[in-house]
This record gives sequence, structure tokens and C-alpha cells, in this order.
Amino acid sequence: MTLVWRPGYGGAAVSDPDAQAYLQAVEVADNQALEQGVQQAVNQFVIGCKNDGIWDAIKASCILAGARTLSGALVPLVGTAPTNYNFVSGDYNRETGLVGDGSTKYLDSNRNNNADPQDSQHFFCRVSITPTGTMAVMGAGSTDPGSSNTVFVGGIASYRSRNNLTGGSSTTHGLGGFGASRSVSASFSYLSSPGVVDTTASTSESPFVGTMHIFRRNAASTLISDARLSFYSIGESLDLAALDTRVSNLITAIGAAIP
Repeated sequence: MTLVWRPGYGGAAVSDPDAQAYLQAVEVADNQALEQGVQQAVNQFVIGCKNDGIWDAIKASCILAGARTLSGALVPLVGTAPTNYNFVSGDYNRETGLVGDGSTKYLDSNRNNNADPQDSQHFFCRVSITPTGTMAVMGAGSTDPGSSNTVFVGGIASYRSRNNLTGGSSTTHGLGGFGASRSVSASFSYLSSPGVVDTTASTSESPFVGTMHIFRRNAASTLISDARLSFYSIGESLDLAALDTRVSNLITAIGAAIP
């Protein structure tokens, strides 16, 4: 067994048990301790999500920043660890996240698009560098019935949430949080700009069967991305604006804590 020094555990740095369990697992994967500021950032994020009432809706998630190694970054905050396809340590930056190559590199979240109720679903990611060209950021299905994905076309992000037709579009920002959340059958909400949520009419369909992929769609047309991402989350419906704010604060705090 490798012994890892964990400064602040049991004290002021980490008070939430879910944050502590995650940070301990990251430090074991890294084989070294994290800065106290990084620990505090994660702790405050988890506490904040619980205070906002959105923590329990997160079923699969990774903080793709903060950890000292790629192995640490792929430790799940919630749920099952993703399967790594072709990312190497040089693709990872502690402050800005993991960058794709637009060709062969992606993550399989191992969370099936049909694991959550048809009318209770969210998916979210934080983009540090936007993709070039027509590329997917995450999703399952393409134009198939019940698809869930976000795709960049000409710098504009469009969404599907359990539907085969393009729904909402994000036209006003190139960085930050991107995501959609469905809580009713007739429509879904999506982030149109940082912290701003719009709603689009779109009738839900039986969910496409397939695991959600990150940096591409799990579909016949994958559209593998060269974006850089620092966080993703998949699960039941939640307050997108609240999640976006919490993730933004988390990534900012992590960047400030890293020398």
C-alpha cells in the first residue's frame, strides 16, 4: 500500500465526506498530495452543489482539472470512471483540463443515455478551448430518436435532449459551461450563454441506447472534437445555471491554488 500525505484532512481543508473520499482517491492515483487550495476548491464545490439541491442529480462526473496526473483527473467525482481512449499525459493541463485531437481521442463515460428517466436528464461540460470545425463535445446518438448531444457548427453549439431534431442553440459564448437539462416531456432547457438558461420546445422520445461519450458522440457519426474540457457531468434534471456557476467557481479556484 502506498502511503500518501494528505494535508488538512480531518481539519479545515476538507469537511464534506464525499469531497474527502474523492480527494483521497485522486491522491492515491497521483501518488502525491494535492495543494490545500485545490482540496478546498473541491470541498466548497461539493458543499455548494448540495446546498443548491443539485448534487444528487449528478450520476457520472469527472473534474478534468486539479489532479496532478491524468490518472488522477480520470478518477470519478461521482459514478463510474470513464474509459480512456488514447489520451496521454501530455494532453492534460491541471488548470485548463484535457484536450482532444479531433481524430482518435475521447472518453466513454460508461453512463448510458437511457440510465436516467426519459423526462429527467442533464448533461454538462466546461469548455476551456472551443472545438474547430463541426465537432461534437459530448453525447449519445446523432440524429437518432432519443439522442442527447451537443455539437459545434461554425462556432455555434446546438443541443439535443432525448430528441432527434436540433433544439436550442448557444450563439453568444465560446468558453465556459455548455449543457442541457430536461424535466418535462414538451421542452428542455439549455445554456445559451454563461449562467443564462433558455428553453426550447422539443418533445422527448425514448432515450437512445448507448453510453454518453465525451469529446465526441457515441453514434455512427462521431464528430470527434479537439476541444479542451475541464469538467463533465451526466445525470437527472437539475438547475443548469446553478451547476454552471459552481463549476466556474471550482475551475477558477483550482487555477488560483496551483503555483
